Amino acid sequence: MTDSTARFLRTTRSSYDAIAKEYAERFPSGLSHPLDRSLISAFAELAREHGPAPVADLGSGPGFVTALLDGLGVPVFGVDLSPAMVTLAREAHPHLRFHIGSMTALDLPDATLGGILALYSTIHVPDDALPRAFAEFHRTLRPGAPVLLAFQTGEADHLHLTERFGHEIDLDYWMRSPAAIASGLTEAGLTLVASVVREPEGEEARARGFVLARRN
Repeated sequence: MTDSTARFLRTTRSSYDAIAKEYAERFPSGLSHPLDRSLISAFAELAREHGPAPVADLGSGPGFVTALLDGLGVPVFGVDLSPAMVTLAREAHPHLRFHIGSMTALDLPDATLGGILALYSTIHVPDDALPRAFAEFHRTLRPGAPVLLAFQTGEADHLHLTERFGHEIDLDYWMRSPAAIASGLTEAGLTLVASVVREPEGEEARARGFVLARRN
């Protein structure tokens, strides 16, 4: 593990532990736009083709998307770096499974997942750790299984926050273009299926990117 990876794991975990309660209250569903929900539904349909293999919701936070996938008939569990987020998710959705873990080192056997969802979680992964995460996606997915990433878009843009919701944090955001994400996934052995950009609406400051791929 590089120093950069160790730092991002440490600071992302502690930052989300600090803001978990307020984050869950501020974003009770996280998917207010119909296009976002339709892409999740499309992902769920593709993942069901690989059932009963489970889907991993990486960066599951308070668990609202994990619960949405469960409601769409997808066997799913959540993984998050933050113990506080995992606790909130377990309390809110006691019938679902949530684990503490990192997408850069998934504690899962090879080729066992029917899909991977990572919504707004790769934004905290630095450039030198992202290939490792994508390699883990490839390793753990079954052949043909889908992966869907969502992220705020930008051209090699980096943002560092030291405060959110009145709490002191130490959190990095890495904004990337859909082309950059797609390139990283294909380099890891995945095949691009679709790339979508949604322009910002309401309080959103940045466009949203979505990249759908599958394991060969």
